[in-house]
Amino acid sequence: MNDSQNTSESSRRQTDGTGKGPTPMEVLREARAQLAELTGMEAETVTSFDRTEDGWTLEVEVLELSRVPDTMSLMASYQVELDSEGQLTGYRRLGRYERGRSDARRGGR
Repeated sequence: MNDSQNTSESSRRQTDGTGKGPTPMEVLREARAQLAELTGMEAETVTSFDRTEDGWTLEVEVLELSRVPDTMSLMASYQVELDSEGQLTGYRRLGRYERGRSDARRGGR
């Protein structure tokens, strides 16, 4: 059983019978694992994390294309939606930028 399956099982166990959903850390781990499984890209960091009426919304940064020097590597920001049990229900890429750029979405230099 891999880490993604372990985390899924843990989340399911916590929601079974107790009426409580997964903890925020379990949601973060599950979101990263599920996004990596779907896209083939590992999440480097979670930049935002919000509880919603229907579950959770996260913004996750991933390395899309490694370049030399590393500051020229292509990064992407993804919005990830999860239900109240921590299962991914959707994701979309918000933007791409070079790793060396500061605050790419706001036009920073």
